[in-house]
Amino acid sequence: MRFEVKAVLVKQGTVRLELDADSEEEARRQITDQGGMVLSVRKKTSGFSISLKSKPNFPLVQFSQELLSLLTAGLSLVESIETLLDKEQDSGNRRVIQDLLARLYEGITFSHALETYPQAFPPLYIATVRASERTGDLPEALTRFITYQTQMDFVRKKLVGASIYPVLLLIVGLLVSVFLLIFVVPKFSAIYEDIGADLPWLSVLLIKWGQFVHDQGLELAIAALIVFAGMFYAVTRPSFRVYVLQLLWRIPAIGEHMRVYQLARFYKTLGMLLRGGIPITQALEMVSGLLQAHFQPRVKAAAEHIREGKTISSAMETEGLATAVGNRMLRVGERTGLMGDMMERIGNFHDEEIARWVEWTTKLIEPILMAVIGIVIGGIIILMYMPIFDLAGSIN
Repeated sequence: MRFEVKAVLVKQGTVRLELDADSEEEARRQITDQGGMVLSVRKKTSGFSISLKSKPNFPLVQFSQELLSLLTAGLSLVESIETLLDKEQDSGNRRVIQDLLARLYEGITFSHALETYPQAFPPLYIATVRASERTGDLPEALTRFITYQTQMDFVRKKLVGASIYPVLLLIVGLLVSVFLLIFVVPKFSAIYEDIGADLPWLSVLLIKWGQFVHDQGLELAIAALIVFAGMFYAVTRPSFRVYVLQLLWRIPAIGEHMRVYQLARFYKTLGMLLRGGIPITQALEMVSGLLQAHFQPRVKAAAEHIREGKTISSAMETEGLATAVGNRMLRVGERTGLMGDMMERIGNFHDEEIARWVEWTTKLIEPILMAVIGIVIGGIIILMYMPIFDLAGSIN
């Protein structure tokens, strides 16, 4: 079998590879034997195959919160994991926690035990725990990660929530328009079939469409199914999503705010790692995999500038990884020595900026969508009834 692997390799940073292996575990082993860190593994598929198998959904934040509560209550790490195992009901989650406990019994460190399940514990989580093992303050590391993940989930949910109503409005409008054009217009066209000569040209066009649907309904349905299948296939392809994102990046008003959103994630994650005691160059290598592809070379270049002795603020400014406000805040962080805290503040500042933009855009898009949908549906209805108005006028 062939697998697509995203990993962090020494002196190469984040890379994407294709490997031949008998199983996912063997593909991971090939990377770890080279001294790399596996970020994700996906079985390579060909053709129109679509996987319906859902990925394991380990409740990482809940696990971390409960573990933090037990540790702060005075229990040791092993006792805390034993307690979590006793209370867990889900069989999949029990297996993960049981394997962690077995490795802790063997004397393996907690961070190395977490590496056994990269699908449940992301590299950032593992790096945070590994940094805490040097200082012996695991509760503080868990607190940082929980705060970080909660903030990221809040921003993501806010973006999704803001887009739900416009999307629903658009879908309902399209369904109503399709219903009118496919089911209602053909019935009216059969009534107006002998009248079309003296009608407005838009009404004539609409009636001809109804006649076409009535005569070629089966062929039209097959064509519609083929189009929808093609659209669904395209949406499920990563290359298509990348292409759409590239188009969005080229739109100035949208691309700039997408850049700010990426920078917010970048600085929040980087700040969390720095506060955990991870060196800036290593933290940059870990964070680069979370960003869009065209950002990653800039992050690597910034890390190289820092190795050469440049300040963090100048390296970020040179590679376009800081806004004007962010660059000033980085300089303040360099003077005070609280770079991790300052980077998290930069991320929070950009998050607030994105939240204001999303709220303003949503308030603008909703009335525009309602107006457009009303014009389309109202126009179809008026064009359908226009012949009746003409008949009434000629009778009078």
